[in-house]
Amino acid sequence: MAAVFLITLYEYSPLFYITVISLCFVVTAAMVLGWFGFDVPVILRSSDETESVLPAPEKRMVQVTNPFALEMGSSGLASVTEGVSLLPCCLEPCVLSCYWGCGVHALQGALQTHQHGPSKLTTPHLFQEALHFQYHHCQSFHISGEDREEHYTKMPADLGITDFGLLPRERYPVVAVLTLAESEARDTYNIVASVTVVHVPDDKYSLEHV
Repeated sequence: MAAVFLITLYEYSPLFYITVISLCFVVTAAMVLGWFGFDVPVILRSSDETESVLPAPEKRMVQVTNPFALEMGSSGLASVTEGVSLLPCCLEPCVLSCYWGCGVHALQGALQTHQHGPSKLTTPHLFQEALHFQYHHCQSFHISGEDREEHYTKMPADLGITDFGLLPRERYPVVAVLTLAESEARDTYNIVASVTVVHVPDDKYSLEHV
């Protein structure tokens, strides 16, 4: 019986080898064609490749209008002692609040309150409370929707502040906050406030080193 099995294996072994070699050739050719972008049967593709070609879930795009824009004034002169000129451009009447010497941690806490708190910081008074009044001086300007004028803000000289210390600082030189002035507009826009940190040079820090 063993002799018969050995004779049969000897007779059919070339056919077996040819079949295995042909199958390996077909699989290799399919993989090469797949690398060059040719379509190959799904059964010959790897699981990683099958997962990679799955369509990504669609996300709905939502259009949001930002009613605020703020630029530096055309004068280009800005410092802690000389003040800074700002040019707000708003689609609606708004209030520009400039906080001089605002605490870094106080501002970060206020932004966390605005994002995760029960109510948004939609007015200058709410923003001042969220800062816990941790700033040296605040100056506000009422801006109309058609106002394209520069507004000059400066700390009072009697405060005697000429710098905010060496880096890393504990206070920002100027934090400019734009809020909508009318309650009806706050219900219209998804964006109800704009916060901009303005870095200006002083006796201890020059922007030329940035």
